[in-house]
Amino acid sequence: MRMMHTMLRVTDLEASIGFYCDVLGMQVLRRRDFPEGRFTLAFVGYGPEAENTVLELTHNWDTDSYDLGDAYGHIALGVADVYKACDEVRARGGKVVRDAGPMKGGTHVIAFVEDPDGYKVELVEDHA
Repeated sequence: MRMMHTMLRVTDLEASIGFYCDVLGMQVLRRRDFPEGRFTLAFVGYGPEAENTVLELTHNWDTDSYDLGDAYGHIALGVADVYKACDEVRARGGKVVRDAGPMKGGTHVIAFVEDPDGYKVELVEDHA
């Protein structure tokens, strides 16, 4: 088994694609409209789906908003330099909601950014 994708319901597909691609550097891997079901799926990520876990952005045409709930946590992305990544996110118009720095009670450097729907994305300094 392998993890294939995580699905997020988004209210503005173009804004979400802009955030994940233009701000976080992903690319649209595939996109398809389902007129009979009145929804669109867009898969974004850092490489081919056969080799990488990706995000499925689901836009239900007739839904204007979602309750994110309190069970959802965040998506995590490994980056070489969290401080630099935050600067790049800001320069690209993204919203940093927790500046880069050591995590509470630890030494790992992290930050959080927020997508257009309010989903949190954690940036984790990855020295692998």
